[in-house]
Amino acid sequence: MTAEGQARRSTATGSNMPEINSERLWADIIATARFGGTDRGGVTRLTLTEEDRQVRDWFIAECRSLGCTIEVDRIGNIFATYAGEDPSLPPIAVGSHLDTQPQGGRFDGILGVLAGVELIRTLKETATVLRHDLTVVNWTNEEGSRFSPAMMGSGVFSGASHLETIEALTDRDGTTVKAALETIGYRGETSVGHVAFGAYVELHIEQGPLLEASTTDIGIVTGVQGVRWFDVSITGTEAHAGSTPMTQRDDALVAASEIVLAVRDIARRHPPGVGTVGFVAVGPNSRNVVPGSVQLQIDMRHPSEEGLRQMQAALEQAVAALDAKIALDHIWSKQPVVFDPVIVEAVGDSAKALGYSAAEIVSGAGHDAAHIAGICPTAMIFIPSKDGLSHNEAEYSSPEECARGAEVMLQTVLQIDLK
Repeated sequence: MTAEGQARRSTATGSNMPEINSERLWADIIATARFGGTDRGGVTRLTLTEEDRQVRDWFIAECRSLGCTIEVDRIGNIFATYAGEDPSLPPIAVGSHLDTQPQGGRFDGILGVLAGVELIRTLKETATVLRHDLTVVNWTNEEGSRFSPAMMGSGVFSGASHLETIEALTDRDGTTVKAALETIGYRGETSVGHVAFGAYVELHIEQGPLLEASTTDIGIVTGVQGVRWFDVSITGTEAHAGSTPMTQRDDALVAASEIVLAVRDIARRHPPGVGTVGFVAVGPNSRNVVPGSVQLQIDMRHPSEEGLRQMQAALEQAVAALDAKIALDHIWSKQPVVFDPVIVEAVGDSAKALGYSAAEIVSGAGHDAAHIAGICPTAMIFIPSKDGLSHNEAEYSSPEECARGAEVMLQTVLQIDLK
């Protein structure tokens, strides 16, 4: 921190305010990356796998060593609570998720959980007692890479999804969520939604290029853009690639290619919306066979519900205009979320008091905080992502950037605790 920033911190927060241990936080980031670590420095830790069990066990052991009580609910969410002085007050919650994408990074999600552990360590070693309990949460299956939809644990906790429906969902191998939870020993006994939080703050990497490009230390997240997911099935006719004239082909992959381009063009016509075709399965997937079937998965996002509606309408129109047998299914939506202005202001005030540059930002990615915002005052804190990369083994935020985010989260919690 600069001398000017240190002076502002002393004036605004008092020189005796607790400070997190940045080296200890970084050591935890390195240590937990071994659970599912890849040869290229990334992490593959899909939800409810053995690697997920290992990092969950680590998290619980660390929190128990700090005197936390541990609860695991029926969907596998973990709640580690450090007692405050007034148990009648609703707890302040922080956290994120421990699961990753295949060949993902070591910061996405887990930074928010590890920063929560570091907050408790800091409070304990400085004998700082909050009025409220402080709960660090690991939400089950934020990524949605093994089981769909994403943000599963927070969705059930917030009431956006039904537990029984989610438990019955399967992965590509036919394993249900319920069976996977039981296999790793994390189908807990605590009822889902057992506690009402007074506030929730989630620290996360940006997963985009804006903060780094503007050399801004902290993103004050004001909301999360909405998401709509679509599955597309295209049926053509398999035929010999050498003997079928071009004029007589019913090529499912050609139609799929037009949809891919349409998704790109629709997003460009509806800024700042984005659109992605992230999954393609071609049948029979042979060099010398005209493709007879294609499956696509589409992700569309926009900060406004009207923008999402317009993008969906444009997609439906583009599909209808194609001369092909196509089934377009809208399988999941998450409306745009606006975070609580009081908590957002507390994040901004904390960054300013610590001497860090900050700017308001809307999250392009979905987060558990988007669900929790529907049941309690919520906000998020972003730190820069190198080259804007995430869901990538090269994902990186520096030790200093991680520490800044954790410091802002600590100061935000201290401000909320006084209200």
